[in-house]
Amino acid sequence: MKAFTYQCASSAAQAAAVSAQPNTRIIAGGTNLLDLMKLEIETPVHLVDINRLDLARIEDTRDGGLRIGAMVRNSDLAADSRVRERYGVLSRALLAGASAQLRNKATTGGNLLQRTRCSYFYDITKPCNKRMPGSGCAALAGLNRMNAVLGGSDQCIAANPSDMSVAMRVLDARVETVDAAGKSRVIPIADFHRLPGTTPQIDTNLRPGELITAVTLPPPPPGRQIYRKIRDRASYAFALVSVAAVVDAVGSRIRSARIACGGLAPKPWRVAQAEAALTGASADTSSFDAATTAFLEGARGYGGNDFKIPLARRSISAVLTQITRT
Repeated sequence: MKAFTYQCASSAAQAAAVSAQPNTRIIAGGTNLLDLMKLEIETPVHLVDINRLDLARIEDTRDGGLRIGAMVRNSDLAADSRVRERYGVLSRALLAGASAQLRNKATTGGNLLQRTRCSYFYDITKPCNKRMPGSGCAALAGLNRMNAVLGGSDQCIAANPSDMSVAMRVLDARVETVDAAGKSRVIPIADFHRLPGTTPQIDTNLRPGELITAVTLPPPPPGRQIYRKIRDRASYAFALVSVAAVVDAVGSRIRSARIACGGLAPKPWRVAQAEAALTGASADTSSFDAATTAFLEGARGYGGNDFKIPLARRSISAVLTQITRT
């Protein structure tokens, strides 16, 4: 790890201002950043610690939702009674992520900013456009079992690793930020993460010198909530495919449905046409098949990750079956 300087921020605006300086990074829980620094993927010369800022509250909103501070730890968020009772899909997604020790340190804001776990991103001897723009993407013809089958480009097929973000996406969360001037902004979760396109090194739509302060959840949507994660081992592993679903069904008829998936794309993946195919439909195999076909339109495997497409199809169908028949 290279030498760096360190300071504790006294305000969110100050942290945002300092973070805009070259080779400066914000540090909160550090569960991702410190690993990247040890491997010299990230080599900041200055760290700004925001742990002392008043950003660790979970508060009810006037409309019946929740406002979650950026410094709320994953374990605290998963255990909060309001989250467990009203946003079960979020609590389950958080508990499916990493280990208890990491959840005790990891923060809401940091979870949104997790960098990919693509093996070539983590290997500084290999070409990676996300780590070093213009160097190429070794995953396209290499070891790509964990990589994306949706939303990628010929520049990058890295997958987003966050469980929490998938649940936030299905719940239509909003990300609150502040800049160096103290000006706030709200970014819908659908617009927060970016697809790689020709700029795979840019993961989100945060501006330079912009700090996440909170995530707001609207009132919980009607229906049952499920989060299912398929992975290589039962704990401490990233998703091959994950499914977050909220379905409101009466009898055999689906009144509304939301589906988001992780492990398949560079951002939590949600398709309006798939949800429209389920709305008003019967809760049966033909409806589920139509929805999964719409959801996976354009999916492409790259050899090692071909299996993700049928796995996603079966996983979405299994979740829909469970949520409408139990």
